[in-house]
Amino acid sequence: MTDREDKTPQATTTGGEASGGKAPEAKAFGVRYLGPLLLGSTLNPINSSMIATGLIGIGSEFHLGPGQTASLISVLYLFSSVMQPTMGKLATLLGPRRVFVTGIVILLVAGLVGALAPSFAFLLVSRALIGIGTSAAYPTAMALVRARADARGVGVPSRVLGAFSIAAQVTIVVGLPLGGILVSTLGWRALFSVNIPLALVTLVATLTGVERDAKRNQASWKALVHALDLPGIALFGGAVVALLVFLSGLAEPQWWLAAVALVLAAAFIWRERRASSPLIDVRALASNGPLQRTYSRQLLVGLGIYACMYGMSQWMEEGRGLDAAAVGVIMIPLSLVSIVVARLVSLRGWVRVPLILAGAALVGTAAMMGMTNAGTSVVLLVVMTSLLGLTNGFAGFANQTALYVQAPGDGIAVAAGLYRTFNYMGAIFSSSLIGLVFGARATDPGFHSLAWVLVGIGAAVLVMTIVDRRIPRVAR
Repeated sequence: MTDREDKTPQATTTGGEASGGKAPEAKAFGVRYLGPLLLGSTLNPINSSMIATGLIGIGSEFHLGPGQTASLISVLYLFSSVMQPTMGKLATLLGPRRVFVTGIVILLVAGLVGALAPSFAFLLVSRALIGIGTSAAYPTAMALVRARADARGVGVPSRVLGAFSIAAQVTIVVGLPLGGILVSTLGWRALFSVNIPLALVTLVATLTGVERDAKRNQASWKALVHALDLPGIALFGGAVVALLVFLSGLAEPQWWLAAVALVLAAAFIWRERRASSPLIDVRALASNGPLQRTYSRQLLVGLGIYACMYGMSQWMEEGRGLDAAAVGVIMIPLSLVSIVVARLVSLRGWVRVPLILAGAALVGTAAMMGMTNAGTSVVLLVVMTSLLGLTNGFAGFANQTALYVQAPGDGIAVAAGLYRTFNYMGAIFSSSLIGLVFGARATDPGFHSLAWVLVGIGAAVLVMTIVDRRIPRVAR
């Protein structure tokens, strides 16, 4: 990354659309080009959610307990957290389309390994490969979009960024039901084998719809390995893994892991400041205050949304006494509202106001959580999940757009990957937070305690946004 502090777009005084207009953007980003990029970006979150429906069957076949089968969830999160910025770095060196296609091929192999796995160890390998392969999609897609938008002179493609946000919301709706259908009709192996046709479709669509990367100067393998910064990747990976494992077990904190994370993070910063081709340009990031704040805001928003979503669903089953099907129906408005809101704000290219509204909606959601109890009507529960949908829809588009305008063009792939890493941190932290406040069972008092914590998180997002004058009002 390079220093962008003085180049961050200034707040505008109009509520108009992003520059470039509708026609040039639509012409530059047709379905053939954008379709495979959107599909590829959904493969990681789909695989994250689908696996939940097959854990019981996998445990039964391999005679494993819940704790062991749950490692299939954590291994994907851990590999994804490390590989997202790494794939971004590879995209910068080798070309985003090449890395995107390579990631899809890795996903294809992962699907075959999981579908034919003779033991649980092979399933872990498959999930690790899924994490690696799908991690290539989002950072490379952002790089491809940025390069095409700059080449066609369409400014910030807010509708395209909105499409990525909407695709993420659709994933929330599709993931668990799709997993349930696959497991009930074809068995748990279908959760892995479904990646084979998905990868093939994405691969063919990419090869036929996305133009090749520009030719690059030939470099020796030794030069490429040096430019990739393997020591930096190793230190970054170690720090992230240690931190995420620590965050996932806050009920019984292992403080030595926190110390390891800090030591490795310090070593990583020391290394990157001296590297000729760093994984993350920490000097530039340190001087780019707006981008730092976007990462922090995304971590808090991710923590708040996941804690609300998982906390609500668990409490509605155990505290409110609803069955899983009813809870699923009540949660649908979350995604539907998110999709509608993301579409509306992306049409206008709004950034600052949606972020303020996201923080306010999170506070409102938490306040409603604090007022609910075992006798609360289903109608009010639907209102509560709809409020969370406002948070998700507003923040999903606006934070992603802030990242797009605050990151340098030649570093957008790494910046986008790091953005996803911060989101994973929030997701993993949320599971520990829920465990801390709920204990053995999701009761009304625990749900109310969670609500108070979430009020604080929402207020922090709100204050951070209001005082940050470097967030543009409209993406241009």
